Amino acid sequence: MTGNQRGKWLFVAMFTWLFMWSGMVQAQTAKYLVLLKDKTGTPFTTDKPTAYLSQRSVDRRSRQGIALTSRDLPVNPSYVSQIRQTGAKVWYTSRWLNAVLVEATSVQLTAIRALSFVAGTEFNRALSNARLSAEKQTTATQQKFGMDAYNYGASLSQIQMLGADAMHDQGYNGKGMLVAILDAGFLNSNTNPALSTLFSDKRVVVTYDFVKNETSVYEDHSHGNNVFSIMASFKEGSLIGPAYGASYALLRTEDDNSESRLEEATWLIAAEYADSLGTDVINTSLGYNQFDNEADDYTYADMNGKTTLITRAADWASATGMIVVASAGNEGASAWKYISAPADADAVLAVGAVGSTKALASFSSIGPSADGRVKPDVCAQGFSTVLSNQAGNVTAGNGTSYSAPLIAGLVAAFWQSQPQLTAMQVVDCIRRAGDRFASPTPQYGYGIPTFAAATEVARAKYLPMGVGGNKPTEAIVFPNPVGNANALQIQWGAEFTGKKVEVALTDVAGRVWLQQSVMANEPSSKLTLPTAMPQGSYVLKMNDNERVRVLKVIK
Repeated sequence: MTGNQRGKWLFVAMFTWLFMWSGMVQAQTAKYLVLLKDKTGTPFTTDKPTAYLSQRSVDRRSRQGIALTSRDLPVNPSYVSQIRQTGAKVWYTSRWLNAVLVEATSVQLTAIRALSFVAGTEFNRALSNARLSAEKQTTATQQKFGMDAYNYGASLSQIQMLGADAMHDQGYNGKGMLVAILDAGFLNSNTNPALSTLFSDKRVVVTYDFVKNETSVYEDHSHGNNVFSIMASFKEGSLIGPAYGASYALLRTEDDNSESRLEEATWLIAAEYADSLGTDVINTSLGYNQFDNEADDYTYADMNGKTTLITRAADWASATGMIVVASAGNEGASAWKYISAPADADAVLAVGAVGSTKALASFSSIGPSADGRVKPDVCAQGFSTVLSNQAGNVTAGNGTSYSAPLIAGLVAAFWQSQPQLTAMQVVDCIRRAGDRFASPTPQYGYGIPTFAAATEVARAKYLPMGVGGNKPTEAIVFPNPVGNANALQIQWGAEFTGKKVEVALTDVAGRVWLQQSVMANEPSSKLTLPTAMPQGSYVLKMNDNERVRVLKVIK
């Protein structure tokens, strides 16, 4: 080969490589959360919610007097179809954010942005590029989970600390409640001896992997299994969880191989799915503040309850009548030291960690939130927390990842014992039950709650209607079910006597059928019902400016 030939060959080879490299760049995809301008033209309506929500989900809202809004409506299918026509892959849609999670090339993204109904993309950039290998995990990825250790004892300490043993003695174990665990995977949970009762009873009602878009979750990371076992195990003599009687949805949202804002989006999608199932309690032993791409990192100022995507998603979840419990974070001994998202969300129960002596664990992230609210909310045992690992061995681990499921289990069983309470009333009871409620600190928040203390708060502040003495404490409504009656009677309780009460009757879609002011000067008041009121479930709200009482009415 002559020099000229060699030079020509090198030029052709270099040109070919550059052309191929350019094509690879053009074809490289990333994931984006595409924001839509509206839901105009959607075939879904708030008066027919079972087209997109389970009856259990609708009933949860109805019990708490929560009306359906346009945020609950699914994304317009026509918009999704037009996005697909650009060649982009559609992974999921988000009702609450009115968005579509897509995987697209730069060319496809340009076409998507040009669509008239597209408002832009969340964060104005990609959520994630190609997945990082396990060998390239950053410190942020490695520290986000709890730290496994050897077995230091039985689960009695962590149960007694919350008064959950007395709770079980009274028959409350979460039965009838649905808990969704949003985590990184549930390795071997389906063969874990400590969880076998749940599987034999078919109380693991659904599983889904939102990272891979598949149903299986038992072959991924072990972190979710550990969390699940702390909350739900029943292995007598070794490990019993506070909510061993509940039913569970196991949802994978976390990719343990990397840390990116994409995981906030998958959390949002999974939380919406949990809502549609009729979930009562969400546990998420995850937190976000640092990412593999440092440009995506949050600052402490962002922990203000309204900035991060996952924090907004957690508040939206709470607005549907679910309770969200989140780990505070394991950054207490690091330069960051503060809570991470979504622990900063206003409605979320953020959980710090203590040891068996109730001393704060050094790694437990501290508060307050950036806008000055008390965080963490409460604490539970997160140092030497007893769990059943992926091998089925009862051992122990450290992390707020492991204190959170103890509180989530307490919440589920406590709500079982007080079904008249709304989600936010339950959250209020748990906060007020903390042993430091009168003097909260940035380390402990309101302190360590117990079932007995929460019950006392509920009795003192949220007494059930129709309970106590010869005269009802607050109010009784009859007839209920209404049947063919054209009126409701409200028998006023002692706390309503002589007060002006605003009364409203709404259906599950939020439509108001009756609204009036009533003076509770007489033993009872009559409410005439509209003649056109159809059969169904309704919510009667009574507000005397001191508290709001809610009753379910059946027509």
